[in-house]
Amino acid sequence: MLIRSVEKFLRAHEISPTKFGRLAAQDPRFVLDLRNGREPRGAMEARIRGFMAGYEAAAEETGHVA
Repeated sequence: MLIRSVEKFLRAHEISPTKFGRLAAQDPRFVLDLRNGREPRGAMEARIRGFMAGYEAAAEETGHVA
């Protein structure tokens, strides 16, 4: 489930839900909506997962892995 991956990502990188939403989906309410049952379409889910993978790759590259 996407929400589990997002919640794990938020904890690992100490990012607020609104900041994540703005960066990943251009929607500061994105995580709140997920928590309330929103199920994004396939393209949006792929975009979010891609954002998280890219962010983690950049964090590893710079040595900021949590």
